[in-house]
Amino acid sequence: MEIAEVLKLADELIFAKTGEHIDYLQKAILEGTLQGRTYPEIAEATHSSEGHTRDIGSKLWQILSEGFGEEITKRNFRAILKKGKFCNFSPAIGRDNVTVNNNLNICQERARSPTEAQNPQPTPKQLHIDLGDAPEIFTFFDRTSELSTLENWITGDRTRLIALLGISGIGKTTLSLSLIDRIKTQFDCVIYRSLRFSPTLDATLTNLLQIFSQQSEIPQNIETKISQILDYLRKYRCLIVLDDVQMLLGSGQLAGQYKTGYEDYQLFFKLIAEVCHQSCLILNSWEKPREIARLSKEYHPVRCFVLGSLGVAVKEILKSKKLADQETWSTLIDIYQGNPLWLELTATLIRELFGGRVAEFLQCEMPILDESLQFQLSQPFGRLTAAELAVMVHLADRTEPVAVSQFLNKIPFSASEIVNAVRFLGNRFLLDTIEREKITLFSLNAVMKQYVQSRYLSN
Repeated sequence: MEIAEVLKLADELIFAKTGEHIDYLQKAILEGTLQGRTYPEIAEATHSSEGHTRDIGSKLWQILSEGFGEEITKRNFRAILKKGKFCNFSPAIGRDNVTVNNNLNICQERARSPTEAQNPQPTPKQLHIDLGDAPEIFTFFDRTSELSTLENWITGDRTRLIALLGISGIGKTTLSLSLIDRIKTQFDCVIYRSLRFSPTLDATLTNLLQIFSQQSEIPQNIETKISQILDYLRKYRCLIVLDDVQMLLGSGQLAGQYKTGYEDYQLFFKLIAEVCHQSCLILNSWEKPREIARLSKEYHPVRCFVLGSLGVAVKEILKSKKLADQETWSTLIDIYQGNPLWLELTATLIRELFGGRVAEFLQCEMPILDESLQFQLSQPFGRLTAAELAVMVHLADRTEPVAVSQFLNKIPFSASEIVNAVRFLGNRFLLDTIEREKITLFSLNAVMKQYVQSRYLSN
């Protein structure tokens, strides 16, 4: 019997007994047992404790035993399966889109109870939206292409995990909130939460469970919390946006490493990517978490979207600031990389000191960095390692883009440290990359170069 059939039958028994569908750990126990794995091996593969895995396994075998009127244990399960005992049991629960790959990962849409199958509920369902501390968006400038791509990933490709990445101020929060407004009716539940104050995973899970279950007592065990969250993501179509993910990542180390005490977020995000469910989690960050790069390559339902320049649409910001000399606006936009926040801060400066005359402002040595803009830039720079900072300083002193091989011996760090620094500076979105004659070159944009020169090279 195929593993998909085994899981379908087990799911029906579990639903009949508990009213809940099979969860990720129960699936892992069944799959692992069929593959001859021990409890310690299954626990390690699912990042669960051995004790918790054994407890879940014990309850699972009891449910299966009661369902078939015969004692079923981890030890005899494979033998019973070979005898064809399961084949005599026909599932009554409808299933959609069951697929099996070589790794025995089973993916399905939301399972329906027998009652739901006979009496389908009308759609759309009642929508629950909890945006928490989301900022109010008063204006949204054209990101039509970006919105269409993200909508297609979520509603068409059923992507489970999306990393929305880009440098600070580029518009990730605004885009994600606009996306919510655009596709919210396609979900049962929509949640936005900022991680700007670095809540622990336990606190975040507790908050999500309070929204989902509205129960007064939340389980204390974090593994149980994760299991319950995944169960809700299977039963309901949910869209969750976690903003400011970079606040979970450490300073003074290469990009993407979690701060001490926050490493369990990595497991949670990995499970969101790997475990079958019908929901989507969006992570907003100006630094790419380490696991995202690997997951987006290995698992189809994981995508990265790097948000770039707002382009000509950013002229709406300049217009709202009542700036003059429209023929020079494109030059201003290019200098400040089409970054909405950078241009808004600069436009305010032009309005206050130059009477809104962009042409006059551009006669100054460019770029000029408003104090607020310098503060924005100081945040990612404060997280750099010594090797990363050395690379930034070296590039800031160059007039042309250079290849890594051209500065390996000019920075007082080993080749490995320099190569890793360049790589992870890219994950922080602080470098510009240029392909020229089959050579990869690196440089800093005008704003970054001015910031580094004024702060680290002026003395």
